Amino acid sequence: MYYLGIDNGGSMTKAALFDESGTLISVCSEKVELLHPQPGMEEVDGNQLWNSNVKAIRSAIEQAKIDPKEIACIACAGHGNGMYLVDDAGAPLVGVRSTDIRARAYVDQWERDGIVDALMDKTTQRTWAAQPNALLRWFEDNRPETLQQAKWMFMVKDFIRFKLTGEAYMELTDASATSLLNNQTAQWDDDLLQAWGVEKYRRLLPPLAQTTQICGRVTPAAAQETGLAVGTPVAGGMFDIDAVGLGVGMTDPTSLCLISGTWGNNQYIAPAPVVSKDIFMTTLYSIPGYYLMLEGSATSTSNLEWTLSTFFKADKELLALKNSGQSIYDVLNAELAATEPETSGALFLPYLYACPANPDGKGVLFGLDAWQNRGDVMRAVCEGIVYAHYWHIERLLKFRTKPGEILLAGGAAKSPIWRQMFADVFQTPVRVPDGAELGALGAAIAAAVAVGAFPDCQSACKTFVKFSSVNQPDASKADVYAKKYARFKKLLEVLNPSWSELLWK
Repeated sequence: MYYLGIDNGGSMTKAALFDESGTLISVCSEKVELLHPQPGMEEVDGNQLWNSNVKAIRSAIEQAKIDPKEIACIACAGHGNGMYLVDDAGAPLVGVRSTDIRARAYVDQWERDGIVDALMDKTTQRTWAAQPNALLRWFEDNRPETLQQAKWMFMVKDFIRFKLTGEAYMELTDASATSLLNNQTAQWDDDLLQAWGVEKYRRLLPPLAQTTQICGRVTPAAAQETGLAVGTPVAGGMFDIDAVGLGVGMTDPTSLCLISGTWGNNQYIAPAPVVSKDIFMTTLYSIPGYYLMLEGSATSTSNLEWTLSTFFKADKELLALKNSGQSIYDVLNAELAATEPETSGALFLPYLYACPANPDGKGVLFGLDAWQNRGDVMRAVCEGIVYAHYWHIERLLKFRTKPGEILLAGGAAKSPIWRQMFADVFQTPVRVPDGAELGALGAAIAAAVAVGAFPDCQSACKTFVKFSSVNQPDASKADVYAKKYARFKKLLEVLNPSWSELLWK
């Protein structure tokens, strides 16, 4: 039997088939077109999103050359927050992504009024512009007709599950990141809705479901489109940070998981929640009885992708012409290998998309000399991303002891040199799981548990998650990286009060 994991991230949809041992059988990806109706708005057309899922699912089945009836269960993962509204007929009305900032003014006002702090015992998190509490307020004031037409509000993976099954649920790991759920009781909370001023939209909130709960079966219409078998069970699924957590085997509090993607997410789990304004978010984890503590921001590999697209364009075009099988990341690794942390003194603040210390913060390349070359700049970018992760981890370490190991996922995990940077900066062993589709793998783990192939996610992870590499920290690098990280924090401290004055208005 096989398990299908579907992962809807920031700009890509992936469908991956795994066998009973967790071996990846096939994976197919489809691009999702992002829409920018106005500055600060990030949307996706719901029909186009569903079509991307349809193509990815059908292609994964065809590539695997299996009978779709052999798929025992399906589960979806996806980016958290944003907001996906459908009407009475199940047709999508709007899809708002997690990077949308249109509702920032509401969050700023709630912060000034002390509402965010006052509600934290229930929400266990800060609030931000792309959460549905703020988005509902914005739509009420700017596009009320959309809310009038809406029947259900989903997170992205709940929307895809709804399209597969026709049944409306919101799964708990996603719901616990919305600031609409009481994370102490795991129930929707009318007092929270009233405090945010969105109590009239209680009708949009679907029934709640567990990660490994069967939440419907593939309908004849969805089967015809996707190539799936009618009646295939679909599990609740999970927030993608939980999916990657399972995909790297984060099943107890001893380790700490780093995800280097569009966002740099740094997380661990524990039986008791951390409720503090000094931590970004505490949510329910996909393993019952555990909470997930998260510190993160859009300060990770998205910064590298911008740098490569901007300054390596000619190299990418040349590699394409040569058709040598070499990628731009091979070029990057070669340039990094020609540099040393002791002599490359430039610093990079990876705030091209967001600055967790200041909403006005921007990306900075500091300390250039004429003798430095592109490799030194690329080292500064990669080190800066590591330091941004470490900045968040220091905040987590206020609430726990130093982990015995780092479980690394995402783009940085693919580079041996970059992985070693993480190990040397943190002075902690870094383990990288085999395989690249960890979000889909986490979803497949939930699917396997949902149909009884394993008693729980912990036992499923022992079979599905495999490791073949570990980067041990180099103690001789500890001092140089400690000094460079101190310079990184000092630069941030110096610029922090001045950004609003320095920005071009």
